[in-house]
Amino acid sequence: MAFMVKHMIGGQLKDLTGGLTEEKSEGEKGPAGAKGMTQEEYEQYQQQLEEEKQERDANFAQKKAERATVRTHFREKYRLPKNELDDTQIQAAGQDVELPTELAKMIAKDNEEEEQKQSVLGQLSNIQNVDIDHLKDKAQATLEELKNSAEKCSLM
Repeated sequence: MAFMVKHMIGGQLKDLTGGLTEEKSEGEKGPAGAKGMTQEEYEQYQQQLEEEKQERDANFAQKKAERATVRTHFREKYRLPKNELDDTQIQAAGQDVELPTELAKMIAKDNEEEEQKQSVLGQLSNIQNVDIDHLKDKAQATLEELKNSAEKCSLM
């Protein structure tokens, strides 16, 4: 009830006096009072905020390091020049930074496909209407012919 009276009349008195006569009570002093908390609650709140901020910063640094690892991987793969910023981000994370598992699976799959494409048989399989088994048989027959002709050669 006293609060209601103070609120109703206090506002009008403040306008008349210019707010000079109003004093703060003990609970309203400092930032804790402004938030409606005791000093102890306010300190716990500030500590919790600080811990959350540190956790967010650590997660952010980890994500930055993971992205830098991905960029470094692709620079190595395509033989591009290294970037010092990526190295510093990876070192700043402090932990072992690995590629995300989904990305690592995709990269492994791409590497297998590239290895197949780089082999001779992989290149031949890209050509349409080519029977690889027939080509293998023909290559083996040619090798056998060469061996037989080498045995018949009088110079060797």
